[in-house]
Amino acid sequence: MSTLTMSPPTPGPSGDALAAMLASTVSGSGNAAANGSTSSSSRRNTDRMTNRYSVNAIYSLAAEQDIEVQDALGRAQIALRNLKNRISAQSKRNFVLERDVRYLDSRIALLIQNRIAADEKRQVQETLDDTEEKTGNYPARRKLAQYSNLFFLLQSEPRHMAALCRQVSYADFDTLMQTVMFTLYGNQYDQREEHLLLTMFQSVLSAEFENNTEMGELLRANTAASRMMTTYTRRGPGQSYLKNVLAERINSLVEHEDLNLEINPLKVYEEMVTQIEADTGGLPPSLPRGVSQEVAANNPDVQAIIRPRITMLMEIADTFLTTIFDSIDTVPYGIRWICKQIRSLTRRKYPEVTEAQICSLIGGFFFLRFLNPAIVTPQAYMLIESKGQHLGQPDQPPKNPRRTLTLIAKILQNLANKPSYSKEQFMIPLNSFVDNHQAMMNQFLNQLCEVGDFYESLEMDQYMALSKRDLSIDITLNELYGTHALFMHHLDTVSPNERQHLRVLLDDLGPAPDQVPRSENGTVHLPLYSRWETPIQDLSTTLMSESITQNDINFMETKSIFVQLLRAMPDAADRRPIDLPALAERAATSRDPVLVRRGIKVQNLLSELEAAGVLDRTDNYKLLQDEVRTELVHLGNAHEKVLLETRSLEEVFHAICNHNQYLRNQIDSYKAYLFNSRMMMSKDKGAGGVGVVSFNGKDKKARSQSLGPYRFTHQQLEKEGVVKSSAVPPGRHQDVYLNFWSPTPGTFLITLHFKGREQAIVEMDLKIDDLLERQDDKNASLDLEYISLYVVGVLELFNKLFTKRR
Repeated sequence: MSTLTMSPPTPGPSGDALAAMLASTVSGSGNAAANGSTSSSSRRNTDRMTNRYSVNAIYSLAAEQDIEVQDALGRAQIALRNLKNRISAQSKRNFVLERDVRYLDSRIALLIQNRIAADEKRQVQETLDDTEEKTGNYPARRKLAQYSNLFFLLQSEPRHMAALCRQVSYADFDTLMQTVMFTLYGNQYDQREEHLLLTMFQSVLSAEFENNTEMGELLRANTAASRMMTTYTRRGPGQSYLKNVLAERINSLVEHEDLNLEINPLKVYEEMVTQIEADTGGLPPSLPRGVSQEVAANNPDVQAIIRPRITMLMEIADTFLTTIFDSIDTVPYGIRWICKQIRSLTRRKYPEVTEAQICSLIGGFFFLRFLNPAIVTPQAYMLIESKGQHLGQPDQPPKNPRRTLTLIAKILQNLANKPSYSKEQFMIPLNSFVDNHQAMMNQFLNQLCEVGDFYESLEMDQYMALSKRDLSIDITLNELYGTHALFMHHLDTVSPNERQHLRVLLDDLGPAPDQVPRSENGTVHLPLYSRWETPIQDLSTTLMSESITQNDINFMETKSIFVQLLRAMPDAADRRPIDLPALAERAATSRDPVLVRRGIKVQNLLSELEAAGVLDRTDNYKLLQDEVRTELVHLGNAHEKVLLETRSLEEVFHAICNHNQYLRNQIDSYKAYLFNSRMMMSKDKGAGGVGVVSFNGKDKKARSQSLGPYRFTHQQLEKEGVVKSSAVPPGRHQDVYLNFWSPTPGTFLITLHFKGREQAIVEMDLKIDDLLERQDDKNASLDLEYISLYVVGVLELFNKLFTKRR
């Protein structure tokens, strides 16, 4: 992929050895940090953060993550860091492909029927013809520098993105989520980026709770918060958890292809009579086909078949539950923290809420949006062991296991998120399982919430960020321009104050450029730096307060350097006790300039600490020796943990790559389907067919003239079943009407009018995307302030009004 790289202005000298250690710190655990903006909150909390533990953690991590030491731990950490970066990048590619597949899925049928606008035909063709190599017409250097300032602010102050998420339309949301989840906070294993993303989540969730009026509606609808949470679970850590926890259980079930656990009486009855007919050549009069659900449920033979199946389903569900309950310590921190916010916000919004209601909301997220989709469609999550028939094609579960997995998911959902017993009659016999496990489930859901907050560590990360030079993101031109355009469109809402930094940066940038064709949608390596913040030259001095002295800092830095020396010279670590002065002398007189610099530095530090009475040469610096030895033990454990995590993530990366190939195969299938359909349509043209679909912008069927307006009164729309709800008093219904327009194919305008007024009271612009993607939700609505319309009803109306007229 063609990439443009731009270097930021040099922020000045990077300081002394601490800056170097901080650089190695962040590179060892993924990129550690970048600070936020000029807000004074960080400065107000500095005293709270400046303590011995915080600075000691920095030095300990610096010693552990030293990239200049090529020992076994260092090599393992580099390999793990590279693997995490590949997983993050591949997750973004998969998200884009999944969005393309959903888009093509919703458009192909319309396209074949020649009922799609010319510009959308071109978009479909671009999606089908997408290539990896892209070259873009990149912005000028000065413009890129302005974008660097903007995206630094957006990343470090998540409230701005949170405000935008609450404003964007349904059609723009997936694109924005791509930028947020996989670009702005795309380093999925970086602590600072993860914590900033979760801060943004908190803001969006808080707004949803604040605006919600009904407890039963919380997190149920397809809102910004719920869609964000679903997208979040598809990132690398969530996928890793699903594979580690569910794959073995699912595969053990899939192996039993002949195990039929269907418990729907009607389906069981049909299977039974089909088998009897196959065995005997006919059916007795007592077993007619086409019976009702009630007749099937009362059949003694059906009941005898179902009874042991229910018992076995409960046993299987119990094994799934046990595995899930036992996995609580491996649930990704971010998912647990979201559960914690749901509990906290619910208690704050509804003080009288019961524990069961809170657990229902938490279970709705953890099971409905995270675990159950993977159980129902394990092939989409690459959880099924491939038998290798088709490269990149996930193996579908056989029919019987697929149905069993669906039933297991229903049981878990009823248990985790049930306001009442199951609405499906055939699931009622499983209510005893729900009752028996309800207390354990609620305990598990509450335990999910028992995680600490990250605000103090995030503040430390923000300080560390100001000592970095290499904070950056890789972003496509369309992500760059699209985010810019969304902020400009909602500018007065997300940044009403002209003196706000966001407003200043957007005013400097001016209007957003238009989106570029996919073939020109190149990637920019965008450095991030603040227009207002001054880079920190010496973090230790910045963090110094009454609770930590220069001697404290010297001691911690001395320990850190000795650990680094022992990693570079492992033979010295085998000697007991470790002769620290001799180790420093050996480093200072070596031929390695890095070791020489560290050796001299640590000799000077030892002298300063001894003069200050912190260390004593007569006891061979026992205090320092003990702490160095403790760090070495920790490093040994860290090496094992790094190797274990690497092995686990290698499996995740392999699955993600397979999923990528599967998505590409789907797009290839669309290409083949489209080609065949076009061939068939060309043959039918002479017999009065609609003609071949054209992608060259010259489609004669796609006329651009406006259609409408078509006027409907409030009463007419009610009669047609289009009105979902209305705030208009019944006595005024005759004074209200709506106009429906179609300015160009695929675009629509709805205006609400009161008799006697020339101007429309409310206007709403729509693209066909806004409606088609929501048509499966029968309760989805369009809100025109005074009247709410069913999406399905509006679609049917548009088909009547506009489809046959073009």
